[in-house]
Amino acid sequence: MKIKSLLIHGGKDGDEFTGAVNIPIYQTSTFKQPEFGVNKGYEYSRTGNPTRESLEKLISDLEEGYAGFAFASGMAAITAVLSLFKSEDQIIISNNVYGGTFRVLNQIFNNFNIGYKIVDTSNLNEVEKNIDKNVKAIYIETPTNPLMDITDIEEAAKIARKHKILTIVDNTFMTPYLQRPILLGADIVIHSATKYLGGHSDLVAGLAVVNTEDLAEKLHFIQNSTGGILGPFDSFLLIRGIKTLSVRMDRHDENAKLIAQFLKGRPEIEKIYYPGFKEHPGHDIQKKQADGYGAMISFVLRREYNYKKFFKNLSLITFGESLGGVESLVCHPASMTHAAIPYEIRQKVGITDNLIRLSVGIEDKEDLINDLKESLEASKEV
Repeated sequence: MKIKSLLIHGGKDGDEFTGAVNIPIYQTSTFKQPEFGVNKGYEYSRTGNPTRESLEKLISDLEEGYAGFAFASGMAAITAVLSLFKSEDQIIISNNVYGGTFRVLNQIFNNFNIGYKIVDTSNLNEVEKNIDKNVKAIYIETPTNPLMDITDIEEAAKIARKHKILTIVDNTFMTPYLQRPILLGADIVIHSATKYLGGHSDLVAGLAVVNTEDLAEKLHFIQNSTGGILGPFDSFLLIRGIKTLSVRMDRHDENAKLIAQFLKGRPEIEKIYYPGFKEHPGHDIQKKQADGYGAMISFVLRREYNYKKFFKNLSLITFGESLGGVESLVCHPASMTHAAIPYEIRQKVGITDNLIRLSVGIEDKEDLINDLKESLEASKEV
């Protein structure tokens, strides 16, 4: 079954008990057991719930993995995956990784002596150079948030296998519709499903997919033990959102290409980060390993333009946290998504105060361009 059909019919296609086309919301905490030691496949909804299980099977099918797991947020999924590691282990992370990922490593897992190395994962020589006996995983975002660095997943996974360590890929920006890291050799894929998979800015969720039975057993134990599960209603909403992923992503991608081209010619803009441009570092790798460039664009305003004025003068595009909804969203990474990263590191990698991240929605492209044009023009310092 091809991906566009799998989005709709993957996982459990309908309810086997009633014939309902959609999986019902099994809004229950516990399940009746017919007799001692016997159940109908479910005991307690933290351990397993039919609605959540349907979602978990769906994301596993889409990523072509062994098993999927649904969590209460993207950070809950990341936390569960990082809980696979133990004291003295180290993880290589991309140098402009999402601020929440950095924060949980730097301020939570650091307390348990689980460390990290910040590396430009797009430079595979640097990745391999930083692997020592304590490094147990390479954690990749590709494209990275917010600078759109591209890492060759297949080659990174080869390095990881050579050193007998894990490859973990945050696939939030691309989704399985555009990129399937497990097919490229990754061991674990993570999604903030709050974003494109949900697609409507009406739920918070996280997903993880693993490629082996061993990892599935370990991650299920962590999920059940720590309890950061996704509830039945949000699982239902997420399944519903995923059904329209292909049509939404096609429109996101189409709009982003046009808007990136518009921004490229603007005098207010000093630099644009968009993997769809041929001159973008990693463009050829992105073209090889994904079926599109996504709808995330970051750009830097020139010094004579005020980013606060830019945000203030937007009328259609929403200034706020998050990304991947049907509506276009802009944020200020330095003070919002990446505020947890120390100033020196932000400056070094390019997350400056005049950097703006744009999540292109599915509105009319001319309306979006007009809104950006008016706001850019109004941002000039007097």
